[in-house]
Amino acid sequence: MRMATLAAALALLHPFRAWSDAGGAQQTGGHLENPFVGATFYRNVDYVASVKAAADLQGGALGQQMRQVANHPTFLWLDCIAAVNGTNGYPRSLAGHLDQALAQGANAIGIVIYNLPNRDGAALASNGELLIAQNGLARYKTEYIDPIFKTISQPKYGKLRIIMVIEPDSLPNLVTNLNFPKVAEAKATGAYVQGVQYAVGTLRSISNTYAYIDVAHAGWLGWPNNFKPFVELLKQTGSGIPGGHSKVDGFISNTANYNVFAEPYLTASQNIGGQPVRSVQGWYDWNDYIDEQSYATALRDALTTGSSAYPATVGLLLDTSRNGWGGPNRPTGPGTSTNLREFVRATTLDKRTHKGNWGNQSGAGIGARPVANPAPNYHAFVWVKPPGESDGSSSLIPTGPENPAGKGFDRMCDPTYHGNSLNGNSLTGALPNAPVSGRWFQAQFVQLVQNAFPPFQP
Repeated sequence: MRMATLAAALALLHPFRAWSDAGGAQQTGGHLENPFVGATFYRNVDYVASVKAAADLQGGALGQQMRQVANHPTFLWLDCIAAVNGTNGYPRSLAGHLDQALAQGANAIGIVIYNLPNRDGAALASNGELLIAQNGLARYKTEYIDPIFKTISQPKYGKLRIIMVIEPDSLPNLVTNLNFPKVAEAKATGAYVQGVQYAVGTLRSISNTYAYIDVAHAGWLGWPNNFKPFVELLKQTGSGIPGGHSKVDGFISNTANYNVFAEPYLTASQNIGGQPVRSVQGWYDWNDYIDEQSYATALRDALTTGSSAYPATVGLLLDTSRNGWGGPNRPTGPGTSTNLREFVRATTLDKRTHKGNWGNQSGAGIGARPVANPAPNYHAFVWVKPPGESDGSSSLIPTGPENPAGKGFDRMCDPTYHGNSLNGNSLTGALPNAPVSGRWFQAQFVQLVQNAFPPFQP
């Protein structure tokens, strides 16, 4: 049995510990080694309003628990040009949010840079607006990144720590999903790599910005045939950033996903009935890493050694917004079965039917609260995905009031779908009646609060 690190355990026991309670060092030139230390984060006013409305709708003790979610910072997703400009249904622009941050007295804000051409070419719910074949890379630079730069470089925002998650799922897709035409096109043209390089190089030219590149999660890239090429790709990408690897402050795993930080009651190499835990078919499938801490730590070790290495100061982030897996089904100790599958399913905290399932997962709960320095090499636990915002619709929603951006329908958000090769052809485990991605999903929020771990106090 392996327990999580002491620091991580303390973060769970004291979920409301302030960012400033942990120590940190400062680099030369005013750029912080860990920008989460001493940070007072912006609370997205629109998200806070949604949480309070959801709590009022629910009422009672659960409603009071829901209200506590608004006390914790989430990241702002800039998932299209309109999100930067505050048009086409977005309640305010990036500048509007930055102004609100100043009005709150915050000194930090988290944003997600997420609009590469051919974005998420292996999915549909999160497909972007830009296409490589339609001058997408040039538009990404001039209509998306450059306006973000113009906004955040204004002197009045100079004291805000602007912490950026860079392009979730983009580089990981280049490793495993080249059978999808849009991903293959991104590989052939270099659009994903060049876009990430431009985004980091441009936005990190401002001293008060911080860049964390997305590295997917253990259940995607943990196998050696994926892990090693991904390390090479990240090093190659870093080498081409204007300013080099030093412009990358760290890496983030589990963005908008459900993987646990550490499995407390089992290890990958543990033997049950003469078989290692990591061998169980349809769950770990001989993956070297069964949780995010082991995966991300190994990845960081590989990236900071050898040729084209990143600086030893790079840190890790983990999105804990939906990886709590609390409630009545949370294990309190290892299972007792001598059958490998039965033991693993009874012992793992993660209760999805397959690691490839990602859409509005039934039974999930909010995880550890945002905190700085929760474990060795970790800059912070963060809520990148705002709890309660949908991953995608359960069925096609036509362009209109409920889908003004015309977002696509991905059957991985459909609970009746029996899956594909990406989730072992299993049921998706998605909740029914979900709205399009980014829209408020009350039924999901109810479950996330009910199954939070640590639980919210009544």
